[in-house]
Amino acid sequence: MAAWRRAIELSLGDAEVERLKSIAQSRTEPASRVERARILLAYREDPSFYAVGQALGLHHQTVQRCVERAVAEGPMAALDDRTHPGREPTITLEAKSWLVSLACRKAKELGYPHELWTTRLLARHARVHGPAEGHACLGNLAQGTVVKILNEEEVKPHKVRYYLEQRDPEFAAKMAEVLCVYRQVKVLKKTAASPSKKQSKRVAIISYDEKPGIQAIATTAPDLPPVPGVYPTFTRDHEYKRHGTVSLLAGIDLVTGQIHALVKDRHRSREFIEFLTLLDSAYPADTAIHLILDNHSAHISRETRAWVATHPAGRFEFTFTPTHGSWLNLIEGFFSKLARSVLRHIRVSSKQELKDRLIAAIGHFNEAPVVHTWTHRLDKAA
Repeated sequence: MAAWRRAIELSLGDAEVERLKSIAQSRTEPASRVERARILLAYREDPSFYAVGQALGLHHQTVQRCVERAVAEGPMAALDDRTHPGREPTITLEAKSWLVSLACRKAKELGYPHELWTTRLLARHARVHGPAEGHACLGNLAQGTVVKILNEEEVKPHKVRYYLEQRDPEFAAKMAEVLCVYRQVKVLKKTAASPSKKQSKRVAIISYDEKPGIQAIATTAPDLPPVPGVYPTFTRDHEYKRHGTVSLLAGIDLVTGQIHALVKDRHRSREFIEFLTLLDSAYPADTAIHLILDNHSAHISRETRAWVATHPAGRFEFTFTPTHGSWLNLIEGFFSKLARSVLRHIRVSSKQELKDRLIAAIGHFNEAPVVHTWTHRLDKAA
């Protein structure tokens, strides 16, 4: 016959009782802590393992273990799980280091047709070659274990993050030159805003670039409009038809916000010269036209230089952004705005319709010109 289980005396202070009541009624505490708090409070009222177990729907031994631990370690400590040391790791630190160093190499360097590792391929390679490298613990390596090891070192060999190497040795000097032009724009704006100040020389500063490859895409079936309560969005057939691409040549006057633009099939020297002709007719003959642009071949070609040479000295002046420094050119902000508004989801029936809609968009923006301003690092320009 089993020995009679004697009740254990459990003493709880007023502060501990209030704390246990708060935990027992909590909706955010872990369920295990809530259950143990209820056990201790119920045992305080009725010191019987069986009675508390039946009241809470638990085994009496569960109640007994909780109460015994509360007596030995304290009621608050009895609410938390005991820490378990767990099993000794079977994969050594040296094996993990070997695996991580392997992941930092490309799979193709080890004879695989893959460019980069997949975790499955890396696990298989480690199982085959790990024991020969002195890491017998990798003989049964699982793919999930590979993922855990790589996550510990924050290594993701299956992903690629792109960067842009700075290849222009004169990047800083060219950037300072562009920023100096923006400082000149700031001075021109102040002069234009003050009626008492007169400009000594008329200057127009144009931020220019091309946006090539704008696709003229047509639908093969009509778009279906939204239907309230049924279809919340426009519905479009997946199939489409291509009509080719066009290039937008655009420059924004940094003082007035006026946009000058042409839409052409290509953007060679002859198209760039046509844009310069557009600027030449848009400004008085005594105005110096200063362009900020990149060093595309059309901008520095023999044809372009020959055309500029036919005009008075100082009529056209170019300031080139450094290589991979297009972010310095304010016209890129306008192109982003155009892509997010006019070109977003655009569909046309022909290339000519795309051209017409782009020119109409330029006219729309020119109705309320936005003056673009460069502020970052302007005061640090040389």
